Amino acid sequence: METIEGMTQQEHELAALIVHTLNLDVAPEGIDVTAPLYRDGLGLDSIDILEVALAISKTHGFQLRSDDGDNARTFSCLRSLNQYVQQHRAR
Repeated sequence: METIEGMTQQEHELAALIVHTLNLDVAPEGIDVTAPLYRDGLGLDSIDILEVALAISKTHGFQLRSDDGDNARTFSCLRSLNQYVQQHRAR
């Protein structure tokens, strides 16, 4: 199911979680689903990524591990992060 600008409902919900968690000055639908989350693109730093990982863990009931070798790919963009969340979510 598509919403604004080709963003799925699940991607929009995850974008809203990121915006809320980090108090970003951007609307969830303003996040490009394929733009980098880290540094360029959305401009998140490692502390921001940690905060997002904790919020996802609380919301979706699974742990994102800092020693996971796939983290660079998982957090590469909103779409990749959402795919990971949907595959691993417990609730």
